[in-house]
Amino acid sequence: MPIISELFRIKIFMYWNEHFSEHFHAEYGNMKALISIQNATVIKGELPAKQLKLVLAWCEIHRDELLANWKSAREHGQISKIDPLR
Repeated sequence: MPIISELFRIKIFMYWNEHFSEHFHAEYGNMKALISIQNATVIKGELPAKQLKLVLAWCEIHRDELLANWKSAREHGQISKIDPLR
């Protein structure tokens, strides 16, 4: 599973062969969440509140890049890195 970004020890991954709608995975320690790109909401799992706020803000800021990554991955199997929060 390719890491597309890492922010404050939160790893962001994207799979392209899953059956959910556009989403990414966020991991912090042993906690994991599946995040909808379109809605910036948790589909499944959980993260601590502080880390979840960071991930959802990052999703809002980088939505276009995330959607482009999703499309590229589905069509070509290629995923690009996305900048973390600054």
